[in-house]
Amino acid sequence: QVQLVESGGGLVHAGGSLRLSCVASGRAFSNYAMGWFRQAPGKEREFVAAIIREGVWTSLADSVKGRSTISRDDAKNTVYLQMNDLKPEDTAVYYCAASSRAYAASYSAPDYNYWGQGTQVTVSS
Repeated sequence: QVQLVESGGGLVHAGGSLRLSCVASGRAFSNYAMGWFRQAPGKEREFVAAIIREGVWTSLADSVKGRSTISRDDAKNTVYLQMNDLKPEDTAVYYCAASSRAYAASYSAPDYNYWGQGTQVTVSS
């Protein structure tokens, strides 16, 4: 089992920045690929970013590319999502997820085995 706890969400004005964190406990964090997804009210959960084991490859959704980066610190069992130039359409609950497909930066939610509870990000215009 892997337990994931997100933090760093909040209310920010358009153009602002946030850094989301996700701390993992349980099985060896370094063995997992990690992803961030988000879900806005009335919409399906969508992929945001992923980083494979050892952090040698990352993937970002087109909607956040150029504005966001994903990184991991295996010594701290933590994955980060840095989001800049935030837009109102970024408003959503952001979820951290862990995948045992350690070398696949998967876009697909079913590929992820463990999920956090989510952290709310609200961007005002």
